[in-house]
Order: sequence, then structure tokens, then C-alpha cells
Amino acid sequence: MVSADCIVQPVMPASRYEQLVQSVVDYAIYMLDPRGHVVSWNAGAQRIKGYRAEDIIGKHFSLFFTPQDAADGRPARLLKQALEEGVAQDEGWRVRQDGTQFWALAALDVIRDEHGQIIGLAKVTRDITDRRESAQQLDAVRAQLFQAQKLEALGQLTGGLAHDFNNLLTIIINSARLAQANPDPARVARMIEHILEAGQRGTELTQQLLSFARHRQLQVALIDPAQLLASTHSLMEHALPREIELEQHLQPGLPLIEVDAGQLQMVLLNLLFNARDAIGERGNIRLHVERTELGGEVEDLCGSFVCFEVADNGAGIDPEWLPRIFEPFFTTKPFGKGTGLGLSQAYGFAKQSHGAITVDSSVGQGTVMRLYLPAHFGAGQLGCDGQAQHTAHR
Repeated sequence: MVSADCIVQPVMPASRYEQLVQSVVDYAIYMLDPRGHVVSWNAGAQRIKGYRAEDIIGKHFSLFFTPQDAADGRPARLLKQALEEGVAQDEGWRVRQDGTQFWALAALDVIRDEHGQIIGLAKVTRDITDRRESAQQLDAVRAQLFQAQKLEALGQLTGGLAHDFNNLLTIIINSARLAQANPDPARVARMIEHILEAGQRGTELTQQLLSFARHRQLQVALIDPAQLLASTHSLMEHALPREIELEQHLQPGLPLIEVDAGQLQMVLLNLLFNARDAIGERGNIRLHVERTELGGEVEDLCGSFVCFEVADNGAGIDPEWLPRIFEPFFTTKPFGKGTGLGLSQAYGFAKQSHGAITVDSSVGQGTVMRLYLPAHFGAGQLGCDGQAQHTAHR
């Protein structure tokens, strides 16, 4: 029997190792001395950065940085971090020999001799420009889908808003005419009060609508669920016909949540739109908001969450369709009645906010949608595995 001490591990000869490094063309792999000067250069470095070995060896690696980064001392900071901590990573623009720029993902690792003394640094750089551009394009597409869904939501609000604005204008016009023709100062004063009240209600409604419609970047902030629902109440009411009753139940003392308020408003409106369409002409929708503790039963989420539950007594969802309802552009509505973006946007918002959205439905009995968003208590909460998890995406 051979003991473990007698097993000899194969060691790659230096020449073989050099051949391996030189054969890599997708990564720039080269060595720096402790002061940051290039001492070796592989084929990948030549392909990515454009310099031949004889042109770059002996030059300082700050040559690869943009003039702005070099002036700001970025190369020196990376070198200092690597020498002090043993490793440094960076992502940003780099400059090729011909002056063109590429987005680089780079790592610096110190190399020590047998006595533990630093003799140099290994530098690995990858050109991830295409990956970055793809991510930016994906973000742009998501923003476009978000805006398209917002426009659809605004379109659905138009009918109810037009009706209420018409009522407000009727009050204003009739009161003004009565005041104009009435000689009684006290009655004229009451008519003017009616005009001012109607105008104020119209102004408040307009401000809510403008706040909802305004295009803006993702703005994560601490939100009081009760205050957000109070500010969205008018929009919710206008999303529904008078024959459909909206019941709201809010648990007292709800914790704060850290989300984008505009996106949460839109998700809640879309859930109401779906419930409204499922009900048809007459019925009721219940919006229930409460704090709940999860122990992994909902997509393995654990901790304290605020649950927004939208329940309707509509037609329900066919079991065949349930697995697909969160797919982009999938809709069970007739042509021209929906884009199929509402629930996919809700799903994306829930995931981005480190929460979840679920659906329970039975044909003929209605549907319950539940949106879970992490409660915020000033620090990360423990996940099901005991590890800290963040309460919101930044």
C-alpha cells in the first residue's frame, strides 16, 4: 500500500505553463512588477489591447487607462489595494493602442516568492463590451415595456377620469352661472365655495395622475404602505366602474418597505384591472394588506413581508393557463383588450424587489393575487438558511 506521503503530484514545466498562457486569446494575461510595469505579455493581451510585447514590456500599466481615470489616480489605487490586500478587481473603460476604448473586467493578484515576499502581480483582463451593451439594451427594452404598460394603464383610466372631470366641470359651470344671476351675497359666497372645492378636487386628481404618468428612472425609497395606498386611492377608484365595489383592509402598524413607489402603484393598478376584467359588469374586489411571516413556503422566502392581496369573485383562470400568466405578452383577453405585459411587469417588479407574486384561482370562484415585499427594519433579515438577505435591490 502506498502512503499519501509517497504520492508525487505532477508539476507542469515552466515552458508548458508559458505555452498555456500564450495560447489563451480571450483573456489578456500578463505580469507586472511591484511598481506596475509590464514584464510579460500574452497573445490575448495583444489581441485585446493591440500592443505587441516589444512595444509594451517595461511600460507602466496606467497606459491602458483613460486620461480621466489616470488623472484621478485610479491605476495607483488599484495597485495599492492589490499590494495591501493581495487582490484587486476593477471594471471600467480601457484604451487600446489605436485609441479605441473597451469595457474591461480586470483582476490583479500578487505573486510571492518562497519567502512570502511580493515579487510581482498577475493581471487578467477581459473585454466584456458586448456583454455590457447587451445588458444596457435589455435594460432599455425593460424600460420600454414598463412605459408601454404604464401607457396602457393610463388609457384604461381615461374613461373614469373623463367622467369625473365632467362632473367637476358641471359643478363649476352651474355654480358660476347661479352666482352670476343671484343677487344674494350669502348664496353667491356658497356658490364660490362649491367652485373652489370642485377645482381643488380636480387639481388633486391631476397631480396624482401626473405623478403616476411621469417617466422616471427606478427610484428605490422607504415607503409607508398605508400612505402609498391613501395617495393611490383615487386612481384605484377611477380604475373601476361604479358597479364593482372595492373593499380595502389595511392592518394597523404596517412596517416600511423599500421599493419604487411608482412601480408599486402601477402593479397594484394592473392587478385591479385584471380583477375588474375577470368580474365583468358587477362584483367586488378586496384589497387586503398585512404583515406576514414566511418560512420558505413562498419561493423559499423567509422573514417579515408585507403582503398585498387582491381578490375578486370573477370567472377565475383556467388551470391550463395558470403556468403561463406571468409570461410577457401572454394574455387571455380578446384582441385589443390587453398587451399581456401587466402580470409580467408585476412578476419582474416583485423579483427585483426581492419579493414574490403568487396566484390562486378556481374557475367560477375567482382569483387571489398576492404580492410579497420584504419589510424593512433597518438591516438585512435572515433567510431560510440563516444567511442575511437584503431587503431591496439598489
